[in-house]
Amino acid sequence: MPAIKSSAYLRNNYNEISTFCHNYPEPVFITKNGKGDLAVMSIEAYEELTSRFELYSQIKEGMD
Repeated sequence: MPAIKSSAYLRNNYNEISTFCHNYPEPVFITKNGKGDLAVMSIEAYEELTSRFELYSQIKEGMD
């Protein structure tokens, strides 16, 4: 289940959200005024995500 927190929660509990992001390779979705605004993840998770995307893109190019 995705982690969803408000911008106020992020402001008041940054360290908790940072710890969560480093322990789980999934984003935390931040809301602003009740609507989705940001997706936050650790740098390691982001780098893994972009590496996979690049690999998938290279595979797709090779198949064309």
